[in-house]
Amino acid sequence: MLQRMAPGKSATLITEFLLLFVVLPLAFRLLPRQGSPLPALWAAAAYCLYVLFRSSGFDSTRLWNSRPWSGSLRSIVIVFAITAMITTCAVWRLRPQMLFGLVRNYPLLWALVMVLYPVLSVYPQRIVYRAFFCERYRPLFPQPSAMILASAAAFAFSHIIFRNPWSVVLTFFAGLLFAWRYQATGSLLVSSLEHALYGCLMFTVGLGSLFYHGAHRAVLGR
Repeated sequence: MLQRMAPGKSATLITEFLLLFVVLPLAFRLLPRQGSPLPALWAAAAYCLYVLFRSSGFDSTRLWNSRPWSGSLRSIVIVFAITAMITTCAVWRLRPQMLFGLVRNYPLLWALVMVLYPVLSVYPQRIVYRAFFCERYRPLFPQPSAMILASAAAFAFSHIIFRNPWSVVLTFFAGLLFAWRYQATGSLLVSSLEHALYGCLMFTVGLGSLFYHGAHRAVLGR
């Protein structure tokens, strides 16, 4: 399909793709001082929404459609429960001092993260890496499997800003699940809720330091 596109259109998409999903994470990673990625994420999400709503073929109901939730709930719960048990056991076995560190040391902060993380971080990420990515770059990745793989790879690559390999590896596999869920349900809301479950799990069991610069001291109570 890419060969059938007008040369100008394909060049625009490729350039935009490289700027958003390669150059921006690299630039943030190379900053001499680490800061919060949220302002950059919000700006990127605003741009992506602007482009989506200007696209004549975009179905905006995908952003908030909750109807697929009931049909997906069983599989979401089963996969999450298995993942939660494995993750909790792994932290208990390998880093017992970190297990439930944020809950134990800063319970109010943990509760705040559980409430604000899905709104301030998860949903903007889903706009950029699911709705925008899967709709905008369909001409570049026409096969569903290729789109899922590309979306997961871009999502994982963005986590180089946290300067540890585990965040990249874990988010690649999570990204495969989230991208597949979005493709299967056509609902950004359902995909976002699933993403929020896993993100909240990481902060709860003590792995928040892999995904947030300031979480390590909070987990260890320092």
